[in-house]
Parts: sequence; C-alpha cells; structure tokens
Amino acid sequence: MTQGCIVTVTVAQAIRDGAARLDGIADNPRLESRLLLAHALGVTQNDLIREPGLVVNTSAFQALLTRRIDREPVALIVGHREFWSMDFQVSPATLVPRPDSETLIQAALDAFRGRPPPERILDLGTGTGCLLLALLTEFPAAFGIGIDLNPVAAALAKGNAARFGLAGRSSFMAGNWTNALSGSFGLIIANPPYIRAADIEALMPEVARHEPRAALDGGADGYDAYRAIVPQLVRHLSRDGSAVLELGAGQAGYVMQCGREAGLEASVRHDLAGIARAVVLTWQT
Repeated sequence: MTQGCIVTVTVAQAIRDGAARLDGIADNPRLESRLLLAHALGVTQNDLIREPGLVVNTSAFQALLTRRIDREPVALIVGHREFWSMDFQVSPATLVPRPDSETLIQAALDAFRGRPPPERILDLGTGTGCLLLALLTEFPAAFGIGIDLNPVAAALAKGNAARFGLAGRSSFMAGNWTNALSGSFGLIIANPPYIRAADIEALMPEVARHEPRAALDGGADGYDAYRAIVPQLVRHLSRDGSAVLELGAGQAGYVMQCGREAGLEASVRHDLAGIARAVVLTWQT
C-alpha cells in the first residue's frame, strides 16, 4: 500500500523486492536485503523470519538499499561487523574486518601453543581493534596496546574494547607505528596497508570508494609499511616473542626476506583459500 511517499508492504514482499534491487550487487541479495530491512526497522533478522506477513513501512529500508546500490558496504551501513565471533562497531575511518584476517589470530594461537602465553600484545594499525581484542579474549592474562595513525580509528577501537569489557586490559592511541613506544612485547600483530597505490582504483567499489585509502595504500610496490615495521620489530619484539603480519596475495617471499635480513626467522600461514595470508616472525635460534 502507498500513502504519499510512504510504502507499506509485508516483510516477505519487502525482502523479495530488496533482493531484486540488489541482484548483481550483492553476493547474497536475499541475505543482505533481510539484514538491511532488520536494521531499518530496528529489529532482528529472527523477528522478520517469525513474522513474514507483518505489514511494515519500507521508507527507511529503501534509503538503505540505495546506499548499498551505490556499493557502500553493508557493514558501514549497519555500523557493525562480526569477527572472531565478536560484533565490532565499524566506521568509514577503519577497514571493515574481514574473515581472511582471522588467519592472523589462529597463527598467533599456534605460535604460543605449548608455551607460556604473551603478557603484552601490540597491534599496529589497529583500526576497529578487532585483532587485538580477539587476542585478548584468547590470552586472558595479557594486556594490549593498539596504535592507529587515525585518532578517530583509535577512539573507535577504544569504544569496542569497552563494549567487550576489555577496557581495563587495553590502551589505544594515535601514532605512527612504534615511534612513541618503548619496551618489548611478547606478541606483535599488524594488518598494514599492502595494496599497490596504482591498484586501489581497480579494487571492488565497496573498498575503493568507501574504505580509508590510508589503510589500503602500501606505496608504489605495496611494501612501504613492511619496510617501516620490520626494523621496528627488532626493537620491540621480546626474545621469546612472535610477530604476525598480514600479507596480500604474492607478498610472502618479499616480507619473509625482510624479516630474515633483520635477523628473524620467518614462516607463513595460509587462509582458507590457500593464499599465504600471514607471515610469522620470531628470533633466530
């Protein structure tokens, strides 16, 4: 039913209409349609599933669909994204957490299997804080520091820590890698920018148009951040510690060589697609 510019239809019809509008935009148009409708109405997806015949006003829903058709990521539209079974608030100041990055968490857990866990964790380029906060749930005696060049991102990560009850075990600050830090850390983790600058515009529009360029741009060859970070590991990685750095496809060899030239042993971990997604660096024995 239409009353002026207000459109009311059943939940089931709204989801079908939304999925039709998202066809060719979303990998799973029906799922995204249901997510956006739930967000627009302030209810859960389960609420929609339970009452498919409920008549609802879809004005706000249509506005969200328009944003998605403009290729804005669903996570930025709804303001949150799941990572490591934790629901993180996100914003345009940060990268949207990606499932591939969970490879870093697993690599860190494997690195400390059978030996004492790290007491201090450092997260370089923390963004939403997803890597550090996930690790703090896995290492319950550890304290973590997250650093991001963007103070808005650091503030968002601090808010996420509070939401998860981890504010007392973490600290977040704006800074340029480790420049303002002293001391050593048992675990250093980072998801640095690693896209070649010339390749950014060719990325999917959700990334190229809507995610922060500073968190993507790895310089002319994609390795600027690694060249900055790896020498700093020598100053801040404890002798029995491990560093885990995320990689782009095809970057493992170069980053491993950077680590070895700095006196560190290097190995890689692969994501579920078989891509070398993380390099693990430890002191040579």
